[in-house]
Amino acid sequence: MLVGNDHSSYAMYNALKKEYSIMNVILEESKSKKEFIKRRIKKLGLIKVIGQVLFQKLVVPFLNKECKARIAEIIKINHLKFTDFEKNKLIKVPSVNSDICIKALQEINPDIVIVNGTRIISKIVLNSIKGTFINTHAGFTPLYRGIHGAYWSKVNKDGYCGVSVHLVDPGIDTGGILYQGLIETKSEDNFVSYTYLQLAKGIELIKYAINDLMEDNHKIITNRLDSKFWTHPTIWFYLKHRIINKVK
Repeated sequence: MLVGNDHSSYAMYNALKKEYSIMNVILEESKSKKEFIKRRIKKLGLIKVIGQVLFQKLVVPFLNKECKARIAEIIKINHLKFTDFEKNKLIKVPSVNSDICIKALQEINPDIVIVNGTRIISKIVLNSIKGTFINTHAGFTPLYRGIHGAYWSKVNKDGYCGVSVHLVDPGIDTGGILYQGLIETKSEDNFVSYTYLQLAKGIELIKYAINDLMEDNHKIITNRLDSKFWTHPTIWFYLKHRIINKVK
């Protein structure tokens, strides 16, 4: 596994280790928030980024409290576990694109690399071994590339509130699709709990993909959806759609 320090990575690891032999977990260091925000301002503009930061700081904590019981229900029903990685299997690297990571991958030489919550992986890394890299994406690609695919689908009311498992390429969620599935939400779900539903569905789908790859029987599926990239909502965008369109 090649992962970032995210709760979904722990859940993915604990679910997969029950059924598959995971050789190692390569964990990359967390990104610098300061550098991340600088890059985002350069790309999106200061005003929009301020709105996104305010949403994360002021609204998301409220949403976590609002759906606390619902999140606990999703975790229980889907048997999600967030215990730490086994220390004897853990390899820490500064970045998935570092020489240290490439060396670790080449020494392990895995047939399949499960990617979760990392930076965009460079072509050099992807070509450094013969193994296949696959990722679970919280969005129905290619229509919902980027982040918060379930939320944006709710805003757009298009019925594509789901998850994709795809091959990893140097693009952003542009690799060949292996499996896709929709999630079922309840009235008590919101921006935060959508991600737990997607995580549970993603774990289910990635198992199918792993089994196909192990049997050398995987197939790329296609759809006629447009390719769009999405980022964080701003505080004013979220409040507008929550009040007017009842999208939580």
